[in-house]
Amino acid sequence: MLTYGAPIPFADIATPNLRPLPSPNEVPGFDVLFERAPLPMWICDVESYRFLAVNFSTLKSYGWSREEFLAMTLDRILPPKDVETFLEYRRQVESHGASVNQTKNWRHKTKSGEVVAVQTSSQSVIFRGRRALLVTIHDRSGHLRAEEESRELAHVLSLAADAIIVCSLEREIRYWNKGAERVYGWTAAEAIGRRADDLLKIEMETCLKCMSGLLEKGDWNGQMTHKRREGSDVIVNSRWTLGWDEETRQPKSVLLINSDITETKKLESQFLRAQRLESIGTLASGIAHDLNNILSPILMATGILRQSLPKADQQMVDIIEGSAERGAGIVKQVLTFARGVEGERVLLQPKHLLTDMVKVMHQTFPKNIDLKTNFAADLWTVQGDATQLHQVLLNLCVNARDAMSPKGGMLKVSCENVEVDAQIASMNPGAAVGPHVCFSITDTGSGMTPEVMEKIFNPFFTTKEQGKGTGLGLATVIGIVKGHKGFLALQSEVGVGTTFRIHLPADCEGRTEEKQAETLGDLKGNGELVLVVDDEAAIREVIMGTLEAHNYRCYSAEDGTDALAMYFERRSSIHLIITDLHMGMMDGITLTKSLKKLTPDVKVIVSSGHIQKENQTILEGLGVKQFLEKPYTAEKLLTCVKHALTATPPAGTAAQA
Repeated sequence: MLTYGAPIPFADIATPNLRPLPSPNEVPGFDVLFERAPLPMWICDVESYRFLAVNFSTLKSYGWSREEFLAMTLDRILPPKDVETFLEYRRQVESHGASVNQTKNWRHKTKSGEVVAVQTSSQSVIFRGRRALLVTIHDRSGHLRAEEESRELAHVLSLAADAIIVCSLEREIRYWNKGAERVYGWTAAEAIGRRADDLLKIEMETCLKCMSGLLEKGDWNGQMTHKRREGSDVIVNSRWTLGWDEETRQPKSVLLINSDITETKKLESQFLRAQRLESIGTLASGIAHDLNNILSPILMATGILRQSLPKADQQMVDIIEGSAERGAGIVKQVLTFARGVEGERVLLQPKHLLTDMVKVMHQTFPKNIDLKTNFAADLWTVQGDATQLHQVLLNLCVNARDAMSPKGGMLKVSCENVEVDAQIASMNPGAAVGPHVCFSITDTGSGMTPEVMEKIFNPFFTTKEQGKGTGLGLATVIGIVKGHKGFLALQSEVGVGTTFRIHLPADCEGRTEEKQAETLGDLKGNGELVLVVDDEAAIREVIMGTLEAHNYRCYSAEDGTDALAMYFERRSSIHLIITDLHMGMMDGITLTKSLKKLTPDVKVIVSSGHIQKENQTILEGLGVKQFLEKPYTAEKLLTCVKHALTATPPAGTAAQA
């Protein structure tokens, strides 16, 4: 029995086909080397596999005493499931005689029952005249744990949505996870070995700048634009971390974690654009209000001038009226952009709108434009303002025509029913889930660059030559579409063409009805007394001149306070009050409330260049039924006055605070 401090009888140990091992005198202390070896070692009989000698490391690692080991055979330290494998190994050894020298992986069991992974190195020897195996054991548990952790890490990295890439300092790709495959389209086999800057189309100047910051600070992060496999851009939030060699403490590799934020940037851009448009809209509303006050007397005065001048001198009046109407149209576009669509909404059949518009285009568009239509047979109805929606579609078609001028091309107008799901709604601010009617305007014109597409809906932005466009067309379009609770999508490519898609919420149960034309009748008055209230003297004078020319009598007041005092004195004789909404001292709403306290059934017309929805609701609650939107013509003024005077007050009208 081999014991610590007792030399092994070397004369009894020899390897086959070799000279006998030297005696203990020739190799002194071998028993000490065996006993103190850092790795577990044992000698076992090659026939019975009984342990013949074990060292101290074996006792420490496995837990049995030396006496217990020397009474055991090798199969005792194997898990039950591995015994059959061991028996097959024994048959191999027996068939090869005593010359089995090999390394093999096993699972061993300690005295406590713990199973450990080991690697054994076996050497055939002669021990005390018997064939035996000298076995050295290497614990593989830590190695296997590392392998398992590595596999788990690789699995987790493959599940990551981010693109995780490892590169050398020369930017050669060494690792490429599944996230990178999803973001960029390249497989790991295609990407590994290639330079990252070449594969992802990173500009060298940008790459060198990032590497410089990385080597200086150890990490870098920022936004970058890369190219996908098919050539499209992908915007990523990129984080670079420097890897170090543990031994040399020198930079070794670069870890890149790239998060795809392309869609997020699109949404952010849409949000910022919406904020920008809202700010410009607020400013535009104020400017438009002042312009309306300037244009209103001009537009109304032309009617008076035309009646007083001979026909030969009316050409100049026509020019003035045309210019004023053109200015009023531009102001109306500004207001539409600024506040969206406000007006009467009725059930509309899209096919009727499109049919009328196509007739106009056939008559007015150049013959080198091939006009095609495709309308679904069962289109849903929409709630909307026919005039405003007609303006939207015609604006887009005119822009398409201009984009194809002078060469011509194909213009396709189509309409279909679509279901907007949650994903589409999330990509279009303001969109709602549900049934929509989609209008599509497609042309084969010059197309737009991404930079132009970014600005195309901004008011006063135009790509047309000076004098050929105000830059309000598309700003008005998006204002009307949003006012109808719809949304607009744009696709364009330079040299290929442009497609606008307008989605409006559908009323699937609705039925359209023809609106009866209203007979205006005689616009002359019967001597009724009208109180005109406006803080603009020119507007007061023109309104009074128009009314007096048509058999009305008038008083005027420059603000609400004067008007209230005048009405208090003459309320029995005043038939109607026309008041501006926005005035100093006392505005139109406060004046109307005060008038209603004095005379609950008093008739009031409110005029303004900008009647907000909430103000209109308040005035309607006070019993106001007639509104004049500045600027307006003499005909519209007279019509509104006629309707207000002939309207029957609603039963039970009471004064309101």
